[in-house]
This record gives sequence, structure tokens and C-alpha cells, in this order.
Amino acid sequence: MKARPFLAAVLAAALALLSCGGAAWWFLLQRGPLALQTRPLELPYAARFVPRTAPLSLHWLVGPEQFGAYARAVAPPRQRREAAAALERLRDGAFAAAGLDYASDLAPWLGDQTSLALLTPADAEGPPGWVLALRSRDSAGARRFLQRFWQVRSLAGTDLQISSYRGMGLISGRGALLGQQPQPLATALINDDLVLIASGRGVLEQALDVSQIDELNQAASPALLQATASLGQGVALLTARPEAMRQWLGLPLPSSDDLSELVAALRPAGRGLRLEALARLRNPLPDLPAGAADQLLAALQVPARSLALISDPATLLSPTEPDATPWQRLLGPVLSQALTQADGPLPALVAGADPGPLLWVHQPQGWLLGTRTADPILEPVQQALAADGYSLSPLESRGRPLQVWTRLQSRPVKSNPDQLQAELAGARELDGSWAWWGQGLAVLQQQHEGRQPPEQRLSQLQALATPDAPFQWAMDAATAQALLPGWTPWRLLTTLSSTPLTPAVDGAALSLERDPAEPRALRLQALLQLGR
Repeated sequence: MKARPFLAAVLAAALALLSCGGAAWWFLLQRGPLALQTRPLELPYAARFVPRTAPLSLHWLVGPEQFGAYARAVAPPRQRREAAAALERLRDGAFAAAGLDYASDLAPWLGDQTSLALLTPADAEGPPGWVLALRSRDSAGARRFLQRFWQVRSLAGTDLQISSYRGMGLISGRGALLGQQPQPLATALINDDLVLIASGRGVLEQALDVSQIDELNQAASPALLQATASLGQGVALLTARPEAMRQWLGLPLPSSDDLSELVAALRPAGRGLRLEALARLRNPLPDLPAGAADQLLAALQVPARSLALISDPATLLSPTEPDATPWQRLLGPVLSQALTQADGPLPALVAGADPGPLLWVHQPQGWLLGTRTADPILEPVQQALAADGYSLSPLESRGRPLQVWTRLQSRPVKSNPDQLQAELAGARELDGSWAWWGQGLAVLQQQHEGRQPPEQRLSQLQALATPDAPFQWAMDAATAQALLPGWTPWRLLTTLSSTPLTPAVDGAALSLERDPAEPRALRLQALLQLGR
């Protein structure tokens, strides 16, 4: 009986500790650095000063100090200081590229919103103008920054012009930003807490003009407001038009310019980054079938460095004609280029004849393709290979019937100049409802006997939460590290951070599908895993 009060006390203490732990965890999720993962996406006040026609705009919605805190919260204990320092170098490099020293110029007063927009030049051949908007935590900080900003340039011999435009005070002149040559600059202070810095008085006046007309600025754009609500969460909001997509984002857009605008949201996800984007199209986007894709994934029994699932490759790879769909014009060239870089002719031939779904796997033994057994793929593939000199031969491997395509090639050596060697294009095996095409016999044997599904690649696809997307791709660290250095924004980030970023990449995944709520919008989901 005496044990009961003691047990009751222990239970009460345990409940109290659990309650405190739960309250602390709730605080971290709602108020701490981890709240960045679920931060609601919104248009900042500075969007009023960005024209809807701006080629590119980037709105950063959280304070510059918060990312270092987030990195310390999610990194392993031994890597916390290094992870925070890497993000702080990236932050400092970004502001340095804008000509500002973060520690001395901005840290004492900069708040949660920073925006940068490129504006279309009045002269079509001239460089684009730009506007940088900095939101202050208090009115005193913004004023002190502007006073010091122009005081330094005045002492350096810059002639300043103080004027008024639309009831707001402007200061302009030729001045030099940090590490740059003197250029036209203009500034304005809005409501005592928003600093606008522009590449000249005319550019700043353009920003002030659109702020007065809702039909011209981003803040009142119904399409952008709808996209922001659809994306839901994020710490940064990016908008881009086709010319900026090519030049600044490095996207291989076709000449037909199917895309009219891209709106993307970025947010942290664990130790990685999650990107979700809506690409608005000028023409409706037909849906692509995605049936049986999950069954094909379940049948895969080999490890995978890279795994791509494509709903209708034959349609995507069909010749681009005047009535071609946006899917064909947008994804077709990318898929075609990737297939032509594969070993041998078979992947491109199979994909070009397959109505889907198609599973394309790269693993240590070579490539592996999975298709339906009943689809009429074999005949056109056989004809194309025969025209290229390959012969179809039946083969039995460990009691299993296979089909292999080989041709004889001359491989002269010093001792035998007439030596011939059989060149293998690939092999095919039937397994229930699926046909498996392999680069060699070893990969087919591994699929037949294997019991090792690619759990990491499948987990990446599950994290995207787009099981019906007609294009899905998951890759390991080595594959992602090989692709990212060729992407324009990644090269820019590497330059800003002054540190190699690629070795930290631990994998990536992406998917493309038609937006369920908008037939003229393409939805992109991308996950970049970091922390190696």
C-alpha cells in the first residue's frame, strides 16, 4: 500500500516531464527555427513596387539570421557550427553581390523581408534595371542606413540630387556599391521601414508608379495571389518569365515559348530543401495516363543509383509538329537527350515505342528498363535494331528464356587483324505482366533473383507525394552531384558562397504533373537532400 503514493508521484513527475517536453517541442515547431519548414507563403509588402511584367523577382520572407539557426537545429551535433557557417557565408555573399556588407550595413536593422526584382529596360538593347527592397525592423534603423549610405558616397565625391516624386523623397546620384564601379543609384524610404535601392532614378520612378496602380503591380495580381495560395508554404517566392528562365535559371525552353510565367516557393525540409513551382502555360496541358506505375515500381528488385518513371514516353518522343502538345515540346527534348547519352541504342528505341509506363533504372550492373509485356514494343524495336546490323537470338540463362540482340564488330589486334567480337545491344526477359530490358545478362539476372528493392529511391519518390505524376525521377548523391554543376542557379550559389556546395549533396528527386486545379499550369516538385 505504501508503494502507491510513491508510484503516483513517479507517474506525476513523468507526466510533467512529458508535458514540458511536448510544450518545448510545440514551441520549436511554431516559434523556433523548425517553424521555417511550415511557414505560410505570402506576398510581401515590397511586391507593390514590382511590376507584373518584371522578368525576374525574388522575395525572401524570413530574417537573414534564421537560416543559421535552422542549420544548427537540424545538423548533426558535430556539424552544427560548420553548417551554420556555410549558410552565413552564402548570405554574406548574396548581399555582397548586391554591393552591401551584411555585417556592417544591414545586420543591426534588417528585418524579415528582402526583395530583388529585375525590370524590363526602356531601351530594348540596354541592360535590365533592378530594384532592391529592404524591410527594417524599425524606422530608426532604415533612416540611419540611408544617411550612412549617401554620406559615404558624398564624401567620395558623388553629387547627390534630392527630389520628390509622387509625394515621396528620392535621393539619386552616381555612386559605387561595395566592390563595384560607380553607377547611377537612387533610393527612397517608404513608410519609414522599407528602403528601396534602384539602378537609377528612372527605374525607381517606375517602381513607384506601379505601386500606385493595382492593375500593374504584383501585390494585387490575381494570378500571383492564386499561385501563392496554391503553393501554400515557403520562405522564398520566385517569379520568372521566359526570358529570365533561359538566362538566369538555365531552363531549356523550346522556341515555341509554351511557358508564360513560373512561380516557385522554396522551404527547408529536414536537412534538405523543397522546391514547389507552378509553370503557367499559354495552351491547355492534356493529362497523361499514369496507370500501373505503382505496380511496376513494386516489381523492381534491384538497387538503383537513378530511377525514372515515365507515363507515356512514346508520345513525348514523337516528332514535334505544329499540333504537338506542351508535354512534347517541354519534356520531349530533355528526355531525348538523356536517352541518346545512354549506353547503346536500345533505351531510346524502347522508349520511343512504349506507350508507358516506362521504368528506367541505372544501377552498378548497367541500365534496366521495365515495360508492360502486352504492349506492341518488340516489333518496331526489332526492325530498328536489324537495320543497324543487330540480330535477334533466343538464349536460355539458368533455365530462363531470354532474347538478346548482338552484332559482330571487327576488333583487330596485333596477333589477329581479322578478329571479330560480338557486340551486345541488350537483352529482354518476360516476367509475368512485365518485360525487363537490360544492358547485359547480369542486370537481368539480378532483377530475376534479387530481393533488394531500391528503398532510398522509393522513399524519395514517396516524399514528393505525387504518385500519379507522369514524370518522376529519384537519384543518389553521385548522380545529383554530376548534374547540379551544369545548372546556372547552382553555379551562382557556389560563387556566392565561396565554398564548393556540390559535395554536400546527398541525393535529389523531382516530379512533373498537370496542376489538378488549373489545366494551363504545370506543377513541379523537387527535393534536394543535403548533409553529407
